[in-house]
Order: sequence, then C-alpha cells, then structure tokens
Amino acid sequence: MDTFANVPTTTLADVLTRENVMDTGIRALTVTSAAARLAGPAFTVRCPPGDNLMVHAAIYRAEPGSVIVVDTGGDLDYAVAGGNVMAVAQRRGIAGFVIDGVIRDLAEAREAGFPVFARGVIPIPGAKAVIKPHNVTVHCGGVNVHAGDIVVADEEGIVVVPVARRDEVFAAARAKLAKDEAETLDEWEAAHRTRIDKLLADGGFEG
Repeated sequence: MDTFANVPTTTLADVLTRENVMDTGIRALTVTSAAARLAGPAFTVRCPPGDNLMVHAAIYRAEPGSVIVVDTGGDLDYAVAGGNVMAVAQRRGIAGFVIDGVIRDLAEAREAGFPVFARGVIPIPGAKAVIKPHNVTVHCGGVNVHAGDIVVADEEGIVVVPVARRDEVFAAARAKLAKDEAETLDEWEAAHRTRIDKLLADGGFEG
C-alpha cells in the first residue's frame, strides 16, 4: 500500500508488538539490500507440504499491488514457486512474495528484481494436486496474517499491520518518523544517556 511504502519496518516494529513481526528465518532472497523493499495488502495462500497448486492459482487471482503471503505448513523440501511463476506474478503487477517455505530458480527472479522473501531455495518442485481456499487466515513466519493486512518487508525484516489498525498504525509511525527526523544526534545522546543512567540507578528496568 502506498501509504506504507516509505515507512521502515523498524519504525513499524516500534509502534506495534512482537506478534506482528515475522521471525528472522524469512529473508530477502532475490533483490539487493537497497531494493529489498515490499509493501502491500496480503493475498493469503495456504499450501499443504509438498504441494504448490494454490500459489500457481494465486498469481492470476491476486490484485496488482498485492503481496502474496504463503503458508506451507513448515515445508522446506519442495519449492512453491519457480522462475516462470515469479515472472508472471511480476508482469501482472504483484508487489512480491512472502513465503514461509522455499523457492527455486533464484537466479531468474534475482535478475528480474522481483521481491521474494522466503526461507531458502531448493531445486525440487512441489506437486499440484490440493485445492485450498485463498484469503483465509494463514500462519507465516510466526505471525497470523489475514487477507488485506498490510505487509511491509525490507532488509530489517517483515512486519504485518492488521488491516483494522491500518490508519492508527500509519499515523503513529509517521509521528515517530517526524520526531526522529527532528532530533539531532546530540539531543538523542543527551536524552539517551540520562535514561540509561536512570535505568542503571533504578536496577535496570523500564516498562
């Protein structure tokens, strides 16, 4: 989503909670760190281990700008997407993939600059046999993702903004960014040192 396109995941993590941040195992695979940025509403996909049919179907059903979020049930043995699937997704305007699983044809997607965040690569393709509904709640990277939730990913990680809190979270993130940008390093250091000295004096706890 455009409103989140320039909001860092670090800022979003500051205004959300740990349960909104995916684990560190899902990383940008196909783009350089400078370009590893992705933001858009989730189009959710659930695939049973060893099967990728619903990812193949999703690239024709997700709206342009969507982030296809894939729950593989923990499968790391079979790729859920390859070069042609990612190329068609890119051509159809899909913003990128966030996959709790693995892909293949990494070089092709990397050359195209198509954002894919996943756990790794494997050359073995999955089967195409199991039909599951799209846009149901999925579990990806330790986070429950609902259709339409805003997924923001960059080189720091992946944050999921609940769609019901979209406006609230965006406003809080923009306010924090403005505050951070207005504060000089000298001001930050002075406030930081005061806070740290107080924590040390009080026994190291801050709620």
